[in-house]
Amino acid sequence: MGHLVEAGGDAPLAAGAAARSVLDGVDPRARIVAAGLFAVSVVAVSSLPALAGALAIALALMAIARLPPRRTLKRMAAVDGFVLFLLATLPFTVPGEPVLSVLGLPASREGFRRAIEIALTANAVVLSLMALVGGMEPVRLGHALHALKVPDRLVHLMLFTVRYVSVIEDESRRLRTAMRARGFLPRTDRHTFRTFGYLVGMMLVRALERSERILEAMKCRGFDGRIPVGGTFRLTRRDAVFAAALALAVCALAGLEVATWSR
Repeated sequence: MGHLVEAGGDAPLAAGAAARSVLDGVDPRARIVAAGLFAVSVVAVSSLPALAGALAIALALMAIARLPPRRTLKRMAAVDGFVLFLLATLPFTVPGEPVLSVLGLPASREGFRRAIEIALTANAVVLSLMALVGGMEPVRLGHALHALKVPDRLVHLMLFTVRYVSVIEDESRRLRTAMRARGFLPRTDRHTFRTFGYLVGMMLVRALERSERILEAMKCRGFDGRIPVGGTFRLTRRDAVFAAALALAVCALAGLEVATWSR
C-alpha cells in the first residue's frame, strides 16, 4: 500500500531535477479546478469564434505542458473517432438551408455548423484536460482530489484502478498468448465470437479472484476501509498567476461570445 499513501502534495523535486513544464509547479488542486471551470466555460459558449479561441487556448496549454505532439494527436484521433459518426450524420439530420446533396440526401448549412461546433468543443475540452490533469501523477491526483473533499471511495477507486489496470492488461496478454500457442486465429465466425466471450469471462473471473486476494492481504495489514492519504498543499504566487491568467482567458471567451451574438 506504500504506493498509495506516499506523501506527494508539495514535496520538492529531487536534487538537480527540473520540472518538465511550468504547470508542474502549480498546485494540483488549482489545476483540477481550472480544468473543470474551463471545460464548463467551453461547453457554455456556442459561437464559432469563441470555440476557435477555446481551441487556441487549449493548444497553448498543451505547449505549456510540453505534451509530446505526436502522442497527443494520436490520442486526440482516438477521441475524435467516437464522435466521427455523429459529425458525419449531423449535416443530413439537422433541418436547415441545404448546401449540397449526397445520394439524394440534402446536407444543411446548420448541420455543418453544429458538427463544427461539436468538434471544436470536444477537442478544446479534451486537450485542456490532457494538459492540466493528464500529465499529473495518479497518486498526486488522488491526493489533490482528497484535499478537494472528493468522496474517499471515489478517490480509492481511482487509485486502485490506476494501480491494477496494468496487472489486468498483463493477464489479458498472457491469455492471448496462450490462445495463439494453441493455434487460435480470429475470424468472423461463431467460434471466434465464442472464444472471445470465454476470454472476457476468464478475465472477469481472474480479476475477481485477484481483488479478493488483495482485500484479504489488506485486512491482514489492518485495513479498515480507509486509506490514509498524506501530503499537504499550499497556494503560492505561481498558483495565483496561473488562476488569473486562466480567468482572463475565460473572460476573453465570454467577450467573444457576447460580441459575436450582438452583431
